[in-house]
Amino acid sequence: MTKIQLNGVPHDLAKPTSIAALLDASGYGGRAVAVEINREIVPRSMQAQRLVHDGDHVEVVHAIGGG
Repeated sequence: MTKIQLNGVPHDLAKPTSIAALLDASGYGGRAVAVEINREIVPRSMQAQRLVHDGDHVEVVHAIGGG
């Protein structure tokens, strides 16, 4: 079991998961978001390949328009 923090909340993952799969499972799929793992930005082009590991701290931020 992989234990991570997602936006400050503990989450258990049954198996190694890519950022893209985590985003889909968490309701962020298809949204314009920025992802940071352990204080390092993960470019969108790497989200399908980058796996989340035990103990990772994942932050997902989405832009809110205004004016």
